[in-house]
This record gives sequence, C-alpha cells and structure tokens, in this order.
Amino acid sequence: MAERTLTPWKPFRELERWAKSFPSFFEDWPMLERGEYVPPIESYAKNGDLVVRADLPGVDPKDIDIRVLGNVLTIKGNRKEEKEAKSEDYVRREVSYGAFERRMTLPEGANTEKIEAHFKNGVVEVTMPMAKVAEAKKVPVQAEGARQ
Repeated sequence: MAERTLTPWKPFRELERWAKSFPSFFEDWPMLERGEYVPPIESYAKNGDLVVRADLPGVDPKDIDIRVLGNVLTIKGNRKEEKEAKSEDYVRREVSYGAFERRMTLPEGANTEKIEAHFKNGVVEVTMPMAKVAEAKKVPVQAEGARQ
C-alpha cells in the first residue's frame, strides 16, 4: 500500500500556475497596469437617444473633459488621490487613481450637435439624439452541398 502524505492547502495554487502559463494575458488588461484608473462605460439606445454612461466615483465634475471629434466620443479626466494614509498604513488597496481617457466610436446617425452631459452620484451620462435606431437584419445561412 502506497503511503500518502498531507500537503498544505493553497487555495490560489492553481490560479498562480495558470497565470504563469499565460503572462501576456494579464499584461494586456488595462485595469491591472500600474494601478491606472480605467472607468467602465456602457452605451445603449433609449427613447430615440444614444446614452453613454461612465462610472467616475470620486471624480470632481470639473475634472471631466468630454469632447466629440468626428464620430469619436472622448471622456477624459483625473481621479485625484487624497493623501490621508501612507502606503505602509494600508492593509489592502484595490482603488486606482490618476488621469484616464476613454474613447468610443459613435454609431452612424448620432447627432453630436445636440449632445448633453450630466453628472450625478459619480456617474457621467452623455446623451444625444439618434437619427434612426438601427435594427438587426436576419441573414440566412446557406450550407453548400445541402439539399433544398
């Protein structure tokens, strides 16, 4: 009978092994680079308008710069760090600070002449009318050699 030995349980062992085998995968994640702040954005159509929202908690509205050039919307700003605690005083730190910039290509028909931006509860919401809400068109797939 083979003798079994007990090994200490390391809950992140598989994750560490996986991360070592895919180092470039983790290097490509913008939120993991040097603690830079990359605000998440979302966009959707609502009542004939295009709505773009960016989560900017802790950002002063005066530090937000929104511009449109051609069909590209740019949201830039700076999430400033308040220097209340020294780095050695932190037990855990996952919050990022610094300058940020997000760009989004606007869909065809977005009327950038009537763009508006509002800031409330740490979220900037940019709205603009859409000429026509795009509808998806179903495309049939034809298999070669299949009987009709």
